[in-house]
Amino acid sequence: MRPHVRTVLSEQPTTFTITVTSEAGENDETVQTTLKFTYREKYPDETPLYEVISQENLDDNDVMDITKLLEQQAEENLGMVMIFTLVSAVQEKLNEIVDQIKTRREEEKKQKEKEAEEEEKQRFHGTPVTIENFLNWKAKFDAELLEIKRKKMKEEEQAGKNKLSGKQLFEMDHNLDTSDIQFLEEAGNSVEVDESLFQEMDDLELEEDEEDDPDYNPVNLDSD
Repeated sequence: MRPHVRTVLSEQPTTFTITVTSEAGENDETVQTTLKFTYREKYPDETPLYEVISQENLDDNDVMDITKLLEQQAEENLGMVMIFTLVSAVQEKLNEIVDQIKTRREEEKKQKEKEAEEEEKQRFHGTPVTIENFLNWKAKFDAELLEIKRKKMKEEEQAGKNKLSGKQLFEMDHNLDTSDIQFLEEAGNSVEVDESLFQEMDDLELEEDEEDDPDYNPVNLDSD
């Protein structure tokens, strides 16, 4: 049992504090409380006044349990010198709390390990297939596939709109009919176009074709 720290606050009435510390728990952690006692005039034939004035590593429920324990022990030991008994009971209670904390932490650790193990199994084995989750997956898959097809059709449609024919390009830019000439001029070649040459060439070709034709007869032409 750990030694208790006792501090006298006054002699009339007799008032003092006792600090009670549990045995070391996991990682040398302890819980602690400081009790204040005041003797009444007829003590021990009447219970002393008591209260918890400070605590360490205890929650509100623990403090309430300690207060109830003091009340119970004081009533059971009425008529006898009881401070030692009260403090001893609180000491045992603190040791129980330390054990409970240790047990709770071990259970939390096991629970986390179990959850991690279940998660690992779930990731390894996957979700069991049922009719319900298969239909849900199928509906989601079909919706995603349909969306992909719609996007593809839209992209193809957009690509078709952006692809212009030669006529459309010509209508958009009338300068395309002279682009070859412009290219030659930019390359350093000066090109002049005389439309009359093309007309004379057409007449020449027509005359040559007529002379080369064995059935050609100028007389027939005159007769017509």
